[in-house]
Amino acid sequence: MGAAALAVGQMLGGCASHVADMPVVGLPANTPERPAVAPDYLPVNNTPPPRADTPLTPEQRAQLTRDLTAARDRQQGAKAKASKTSNPRAD
Repeated sequence: MGAAALAVGQMLGGCASHVADMPVVGLPANTPERPAVAPDYLPVNNTPPPRADTPLTPEQRAQLTRDLTAARDRQQGAKAKASKTSNPRAD
């Protein structure tokens, strides 16, 4: 039963592109016209130019880590403080 349903679904799915082009079933009235010439494929083999940015130095990475850790600790402290004030019997 399941295999038959799968086979019917695949057959109907294969016809979907042809049904959409039929004049009676076709596309909605507000659909823009298809271009006469198909657009070119994207240039997938072209590599982007090298970046102008330089990687962070070890000192910059350490400073960024310290800043992010401090921000996380401040947020956790504020969250803990807010939960204690909203529920004083939590202890």
